[in-house]
Order: sequence, then C-alpha cells, then structure tokens
Amino acid sequence: MAKIKKGDLVQVVSGPKQDRGGYRGKQGRVIEVLADKNRVIVEGVNYVTKHSRVGQTQRGTKTGGIETVEASIHISNVALVDPETKGPTKVGHRNEEVTKDGVTKTVRVRYAKKSGKDL
Repeated sequence: MAKIKKGDLVQVVSGPKQDRGGYRGKQGRVIEVLADKNRVIVEGVNYVTKHSRVGQTQRGTKTGGIETVEASIHISNVALVDPETKGPTKVGHRNEEVTKDGVTKTVRVRYAKKSGKDL
C-alpha cells in the first residue's frame, strides 16, 4: 500500500525556504503520483515555465506560447499532513475488522503516526 496517494494533503519538507524562492513548508494536494519514477505532482508547488510551438487551429486561432505548469518532485521530499496538528507526519498502517451486512472483513487503514487519526 502506498504511503502517499492522489488527493492527499502533503507538505514539502526539503529544499530552499520560501523566502529564498523555494517551496519548503508549502502545503498542497497531490494531483498525480508517478509510482515508476517515485515522484509526485503537487498543486501549487514547483512551477516551471513551458514553451510550446505556436500554431493555428482550423478556425485560425493561435495556439501555443508560454505557460506555467507544476512539475514533479521526488516523493521523499514531501510528507503527509496530520489532520489534527496540521503539520508533517509519517504514515502507518494497521489492520481493522469491518462488519458489513453480517460479513466481517479485515482491511488495512492508513493513519497519522503523530496523532493516531485515520487518513
């Protein structure tokens, strides 16, 4: 089971501070997890300028130009945000038994190690 998933609120824990133009301490939602590269794309973090070739559509409108998009950062540079303390925390897993319609099932649940709250 992955420690960080799409939609999680994470905080950048390494890199230059925000007053020096970095993103350390900034929080945002995970847009995409690139598991094969061990990277995540976080909303509002690690903006890069992307240039695309100018062209025309069938109607004659111009496409392309300069746009800013979020780039990926390594998964080790972000930590999940604890829902209780609003700070970075580690993720733990525990097995819980859930009863639904008289059937007992064991499921793995992620929880924040600082506060013990389920994620």
